[in-house]
Amino acid sequence: MDWTALLLSLRLAGWTVVLLLPVTVIMGRVLAYQSFRGKGLFETLVMLPLVLPPTVFGYYLLVVLGRGAPIGDFWQQTFGQPLVFSFEGLVLASVIFNLPFAIQPAQRGFEAVPQDIREAAACCGMSPWRSLLQVELPLAWPGLMTAMVLTFAHTLGEFGIVLMVGGSIPGETRTIAIAIYDRVQAFDYDGAAVMSAVLVGISLFTIGITYLLSARVGRRLS
Repeated sequence: MDWTALLLSLRLAGWTVVLLLPVTVIMGRVLAYQSFRGKGLFETLVMLPLVLPPTVFGYYLLVVLGRGAPIGDFWQQTFGQPLVFSFEGLVLASVIFNLPFAIQPAQRGFEAVPQDIREAAACCGMSPWRSLLQVELPLAWPGLMTAMVLTFAHTLGEFGIVLMVGGSIPGETRTIAIAIYDRVQAFDYDGAAVMSAVLVGISLFTIGITYLLSARVGRRLS
């Protein structure tokens, strides 16, 4: 069992969820409630990672984040190291690639909040931020939880983007998915089976906890 790769994958998934959560809340709410020019195009771009092969998406991320690109050069000059083939670059790539898995469930969660409830909150003198925190977020909780669980589970099992942007550097970018692939390539099927089983167990545990929390919140709100 490659515990270093497993811990790295859990850390990557955790950072992806933490960084995506505020983006998910803001963008999910905007897409649910607002109409603006180019909204359809914006939603299409957000959903693009769902249909693009990971290798194609990873290639464009390499172009955008690598040397010679504004983002890559800024990171190199600021921190003295390249962004690609680093854990930080892997986190950024994971956040971008998981946008559709996070934003779409959150958008559906906010769309499920009745319009009259939001109007009642405004009539009671609640500011938009107070309404969001005390009214909308509790009601949109199932959608947000689904978004975060999908993001976490998808990040744990992601292979193509990780390999393209991060490579397979032990302790830095070698995730559990890459470690399983390496074990299979080395004909160590027993080791690959153990790591695969652990990954399945973590995913099932995460989904189960989410269902329990969502059910408990639902009982409180009903």
